[in-house]
Amino acid sequence: MSDNFEALGFGPEILAELAGLGYEEPTPIQRAAAGPLLEGRDLLGQAATGTGKTAAFALPLLQRVAGKTPTANQPLVLVLVPTRELAMQVSEAFHRYGRGLGISVAPIYGGQDFRRQIIALRRGVHVVVATPGRILDHMRRETIDLAGVMSVVLDEADEMLDMGFAEDLELILEALPETRQTALFSATLPPRIAGIAERHLREPERVLIPRDPAASGTAPKVRQMCYIVPRAHKIAALGRVLDIEAPTLAIIFCRTRIEVAELAERLVGRGYSVEALHGGMTQAERDRVMKKARAATVDLLVATDVAARGIDIEHISHVVNFDVPSSPEAYTHRIGRTGRAGREGVAITLAEPREHRLVRNIEWITKSKIEIGVVPTVHDIKSHRLDLTKGALREVLAEAAESREDGASGELDGFRTVVESLAGEFDPMDVAAAAVKLAHEASAGTAAEEDEVHIPSYESFARPKNAHAGGRRFDDRGDRSGAYRGGSFDKRESRERPMEERPVYTRPVEPRGPARDVPRDFSHGERSQHDGREPRGKRGSERHEADLVRVYIAAGRRMGMRPADLVGAIANEARVNPRGIGAIEIADGFSIVELPERDAERVIEALKGATLRGRRVTVRRDDGRRRAR
Repeated sequence: MSDNFEALGFGPEILAELAGLGYEEPTPIQRAAAGPLLEGRDLLGQAATGTGKTAAFALPLLQRVAGKTPTANQPLVLVLVPTRELAMQVSEAFHRYGRGLGISVAPIYGGQDFRRQIIALRRGVHVVVATPGRILDHMRRETIDLAGVMSVVLDEADEMLDMGFAEDLELILEALPETRQTALFSATLPPRIAGIAERHLREPERVLIPRDPAASGTAPKVRQMCYIVPRAHKIAALGRVLDIEAPTLAIIFCRTRIEVAELAERLVGRGYSVEALHGGMTQAERDRVMKKARAATVDLLVATDVAARGIDIEHISHVVNFDVPSSPEAYTHRIGRTGRAGREGVAITLAEPREHRLVRNIEWITKSKIEIGVVPTVHDIKSHRLDLTKGALREVLAEAAESREDGASGELDGFRTVVESLAGEFDPMDVAAAAVKLAHEASAGTAAEEDEVHIPSYESFARPKNAHAGGRRFDDRGDRSGAYRGGSFDKRESRERPMEERPVYTRPVEPRGPARDVPRDFSHGERSQHDGREPRGKRGSERHEADLVRVYIAAGRRMGMRPADLVGAIANEARVNPRGIGAIEIADGFSIVELPERDAERVIEALKGATLRGRRVTVRRDDGRRRAR
């Protein structure tokens, strides 16, 4: 095993940059990937975020293109990433490592000025780091030529598939030269990733970097807490927990941008400095938020999963899951943003009573302890605020005593005359108490309205052992359908969908050739099933056509709408399980999507506040009216 970068075969220019950055010893993924990538072989790597994965592919590829001169619009290396934030981070890494080699790098992503990207490509760049959608835009406009690509990297491949980029990736990979080198990196290797590897990698070197056992699930320095709270009380509970925890910087994850906006507004009302991050923001808005976060001028970041991809800020002290994450992998990825650089971090999850089983499932799979906490009471909050006031007063008194010992006039001397004059009229203890009251109200402020709300305790969710079998059982809706009892759920009521490794938001790529030209006759347009659907036989027992409603979306083929776009938008914005989505019809000016009755209104509300293909569109239940766009 190589103990330093020089033994891996890197040249003096790269070694000098690494030495300047303080890199002394390669990580396991860097050791394993260097040889195959330097030799030009394909590689399939599984490694979690934070293992040094970016340097593992950046350093060998920089070495391979060193000394080569790119031509206009023909990059030599293409790196595909799921988000704009990650595109910027990876391009910065390539630039940093390749400064001594004169390597030029261009980040290409949506939200950035298109003309600027065209100018950069025309000048000729060695490396392009891009999101799949924006690369396809350049391919359609013929402003990029992939014929000269020597190496292509798919970074965070599982995330790209989850975000609906499966078809885009296929189109891009098919446009590349057959002789190119391909490297695929993914935190997990589900069957979909294996399928891409089988189609597009040639006898790849397989590299598996297991998680450090000490950091399995989370690092030892991350304290994990869960609060069981009915949904109606979640915001109030979160406010109380944040008041007690007093985070340096916390990132709070929500499922939809609507939740992000609502929660951010409510937390501002509690006196916090809050910024929101969601997919509907422009790049300039994201940059402004990230600049404030890195400068420590904001207390809380409220974000969706997709918008938070690539965020890497060392001083994040708390991560809050406003909803239970969809999978153990998502949970681990979220809370990995705290407890870095030797600091202690805190991970907090707010779970509804019926979700307690999902939390225990995450705890078991990640092999980590998630402590069930009790939401602070009104008395707890008031006592905590009073303790803060007492601590501040003690600090002022200590400084004054120190000044007096040094022979200097104390800072409190100017206020003593006020105390002495009032002590002649009132009890000195009452004078001091009144001063403390004013100081407390000035520093702690008045309590928020939510502080006075009674939040049911964790114990109240359990069914009493002596309760009658037909007695009322509590759940987050206040009805009789909940089945929480004594920290677990009644098996008869255990109807939660099984936790999947990753939700699937895309449809399979249609075959090329004559089979694709078979005519299809649909009354309103293209009708498609995505690959998240269950086999027909299985679905028939779980969902009937009578349970489905049709939702009209004023976006169709003229806007470039595809089934994958609609499935991705519904799954990401409304957090609806894509397996429940029925048939999708796409006409020129509109689309019709079949959805379970229980999900229809949530999807309509979520998509009303979202943008599809950069535009806000009309979304409503289908009533037969058709509006051409």
